[in-house]
Amino acid sequence: MCGIAGIYNLNSLAGRESELIIEKMNHMMAHRGPDAEGLFRHGQVCFGHRRLAIIDLDHRSDQPFTDHTGRYTLVFNGQIYNFKEIRAMLPEYPFSTTSDTEVIVAAYGKWREKCLDRFNGMFALVIYDHLEQSLFIARDRFGVKPLYYFLDQDYFIFSSEIRPILSSGLVKNEVSKNALAEYLMFQSTICPNTIIEGVQQIKPAHYAYLSKGVLIQTRYWSYGSSFTSNITEYGEAIRIVRRLMFEAVERRMVSDVPLGAFLSGGIDSSAIVAIMSQITPRVNTFSITFNEKEYDESPFSNLIASKYNTSHHPILLRPEDLLNELPNALNAMDSPTVDGMNLYVISKFTKAAGVTVAMSGLGADELFAGYHYFRMWRQMKRLGFFLLPRAVRLSIAKAKYGQTDASRLERMKQLALSDGSIAETYPAFRQVSGVKMSSALIRHNGFSSENPLATQLKEYSMNQFPYLSQLSIAELTSYTHNVLLKDTDQFSMASSLEVREPFFDHRLVDCVVRLPDRWKLGNTPKKLLTDAMGDLLPNEIINRPKRGFILPWENWLRTDLRSFVTEQIEFLSGRPEFDGDMVRKIWTNFISNEKSGSWPYVWQLVAIAHWMRTNIT
Repeated sequence: MCGIAGIYNLNSLAGRESELIIEKMNHMMAHRGPDAEGLFRHGQVCFGHRRLAIIDLDHRSDQPFTDHTGRYTLVFNGQIYNFKEIRAMLPEYPFSTTSDTEVIVAAYGKWREKCLDRFNGMFALVIYDHLEQSLFIARDRFGVKPLYYFLDQDYFIFSSEIRPILSSGLVKNEVSKNALAEYLMFQSTICPNTIIEGVQQIKPAHYAYLSKGVLIQTRYWSYGSSFTSNITEYGEAIRIVRRLMFEAVERRMVSDVPLGAFLSGGIDSSAIVAIMSQITPRVNTFSITFNEKEYDESPFSNLIASKYNTSHHPILLRPEDLLNELPNALNAMDSPTVDGMNLYVISKFTKAAGVTVAMSGLGADELFAGYHYFRMWRQMKRLGFFLLPRAVRLSIAKAKYGQTDASRLERMKQLALSDGSIAETYPAFRQVSGVKMSSALIRHNGFSSENPLATQLKEYSMNQFPYLSQLSIAELTSYTHNVLLKDTDQFSMASSLEVREPFFDHRLVDCVVRLPDRWKLGNTPKKLLTDAMGDLLPNEIINRPKRGFILPWENWLRTDLRSFVTEQIEFLSGRPEFDGDMVRKIWTNFISNEKSGSWPYVWQLVAIAHWMRTNIT
């Protein structure tokens, strides 16, 4: 896991000024790679790299890395889990290291962009072709690893984070008003957009070539494409899913540094730890615990730790500890987000315990239909809700949700009036506020009436998949990528910790999305996953009530954090992008109504305010 940066000077050679910019960008990413720093300049290109050494700790594997022919120079962030298998396919290449880094340049030299089809991993990479004077750029299938860029008539600038791009001085740090509206609606911007005007993301599962100032992106992978077996029996399905789960976990245990796992005691993290314990005798596990029983999950994490005799590290957190860490967590945000406090804290303690790589159960709810609205949407489709006249659907929504808050009613009305496609219905499940409310907060935004997430989802062909799989793909494509994976990267890398997520193995995903709905919903949560795990998961874990990581934010905002929040609200009210009266109204309404339940609306304003104060002039 690393940080990468680079500049391609489109109209001139890269000189010392380019090196100074890259040095500054490298410095901004020091937390991503404390083990080594590298810089490369040739022709119009200047690359930078910060290394967190995981595979082959020898400095010969430091980056930027040039292949033995001298033609290709690579900067790379992530891990290729099957690099040893790929290396065996390249007997003619004279390897000088045992790293996955050298395997990438060797594979690209032989297969060009087709090498991506062979990679199983998480990655963001850029290769400079000295002969053609072009860049090859690629990102992993799910966008686990970030890659941001800015392109104008003079420069192509890229980085693992947004803030290093801003530090270059070549990009105006201007907030995108459309992206602000997206953030207020979904707690994050919608890929390929970012919060900064002109800064974009390379899309997941895409590669790009930059030649003569033109950047062309091409999709290289689609959901379901790498699994074509026709599974007709449920018993066969759970055997295959179990095998793919074990393979996904085992691949991600390849490491030359200490490795551990996050363990909440839920189904997802317990499954990961259970499989790891079948592969290695002693697993390091880390759990956050609380003195308050309503938040504490230690009985469940202790159960798994005891069952598999892990080297368990419970991290007791008191409210004052969390509040003291809050400024550090907010400062770690490369882009604004509402969540991630828990990940920041557990990553910090895990790294302090001497672990450099941690396994996570992220992605299981999305893949195995673990959220309540999977059942809700399938039922609506099966009962023909979307075949009813729109007026009838609207009446049902008003009758059922008319007494809820205005934002939820707006979302449910949007759902009722949709055409029933996943692109039209999914945004209503994930929005925290509607178009009207978000637009009202922002002055003079050019936001169109069409939902931006619906626009993104229409790029995917999902009708070939079962209903639940359509929702899984929507989850993995949008909320999981735009919020969960982004937060995992920025808050774990703040402590120089690499997080690996076996549920994002593309072979596992491709298998599960092709399986029928009837095998995924049952009397127990995530039936397909728990059945595949068999007796590795105790019944107490399978049947426990589902609980996310809950903190008493509503109370904190009114008490311990009240003065801090007031300060952020006043700052935001004075920003030209926002309607100050509307911002203050949300805060005063929250303070005056103890049962409002609207703390997420307030907190997302606090997060964007803190981020803008820190990063926008």
